Amino acid sequence: MLGLAVLAQAQTFTTLYSFCSEAGCADGSTPYAGLLQATDGNFFGTTYTGGSNNGGTVFRIDVKGRFKTVYRFCSQTGCADGSNPYAGLLQAPGRDLYGTTESGGAANAGSVFKLTPSGTLSVRHSFDGSDGFTPYAGLVRAPDGNFYGTTGGSGSGSTISGTVFKVTPAGKLTTLHRFCSKTNCADGANPWGVLVEAKDGNFYGTTAAGGTHVCKTRGQEKIGCGTIFRITPNGRLTTLYNFCSRGGSNCTDGITPFAGLVEARDGSFYGTTSGGGANADGTVFRITAKGKLNTVHSFQGTDGATPYGGLLQASDGYFYGTTTFGGANNSGVIFKLATSGKLTTLYNFCSQTNCTDGSFPHAALAQGAAGRFYGTTSAGGDANSGAVFSLSVNPGTLVKTAPASKGMAASSPIKH
Repeated sequence: MLGLAVLAQAQTFTTLYSFCSEAGCADGSTPYAGLLQATDGNFFGTTYTGGSNNGGTVFRIDVKGRFKTVYRFCSQTGCADGSNPYAGLLQAPGRDLYGTTESGGAANAGSVFKLTPSGTLSVRHSFDGSDGFTPYAGLVRAPDGNFYGTTGGSGSGSTISGTVFKVTPAGKLTTLHRFCSKTNCADGANPWGVLVEAKDGNFYGTTAAGGTHVCKTRGQEKIGCGTIFRITPNGRLTTLYNFCSRGGSNCTDGITPFAGLVEARDGSFYGTTSGGGANADGTVFRITAKGKLNTVHSFQGTDGATPYGGLLQASDGYFYGTTTFGGANNSGVIFKLATSGKLTTLYNFCSQTNCTDGSFPHAALAQGAAGRFYGTTSAGGDANSGAVFSLSVNPGTLVKTAPASKGMAASSPIKH
């Protein structure tokens, strides 16, 4: 099912903060992840670079744009505290925040960390390559009190292409699955999106590569088009869908899903692919727990292109998201999507001179109160180092705040 795109009436867009506002970008730069609204009402997020040591930051911001840097990574020798957080954060009971860093840690392979709201950080696990490498995605907390996540790459000399893991609050890590464990990575490779724990107690996710259909070759290496999978808490993995199953020059069902999934109220899962579709600009899809996939919308450039971020189902039942490219200024858009496939473009980034409103958003949105959505852009803003924004949409229909998510939808590891 291919959706119709329309342009919305004027929305109220506000740039709340522009990064690199402090000398040396001490406040951070290039936020690839979305925002988490904590129990105190403030939003917390990460920047990939910037900070005193250029290892990225954790920041707090309120709805009026009052900003504070909570932690600057690479503060310890050798970046033992982690470096370059790509994903968003998760708040556990007790208000502590948990997250991942793409690099740094004891072996420079990434880390899992705990951070108090006041800024005290403790590393819970440092990856060493054998147990995973470069965790691009954030964490999800299960009812058993443990955290589940993925690593997206492989270490030096490793034959794996990502893992699914479980880690206790104390830091004991168990590898549940190693991708590329089947011939030609038929089970998938490079899981870069955050997992979602479904109502059935299993976890669902995507891989950006691998699977049974080959999209391209790199040297002698075949790279798959990506998959959707289900994994049980004890590590039994089932591939639900292989992208490019419909073939064609554009792979009309989509290719290369970077973001994770969202479980909708109807029990199905919705997600995005960064490429493929009718116009090769990416798609929004719906898939059932049994693996039946329908294309809900194919982007066509003017309504957005290359959605690296995931979706949010808001309190009005519609899905909201961003594309990193496309739109009126080829700098990305914010969109609203009905389950029928009708897409409404709510905002075109870089609508202001020098893109002071931001450009190239990579992440999913967060819903606040009174019909407002909050998010980040990886570039643009006053110093072209990214921004935090809010967008007010039909306040009368969005009177309730959406339930807190168990994990943030992660953005992709594609950097400008």
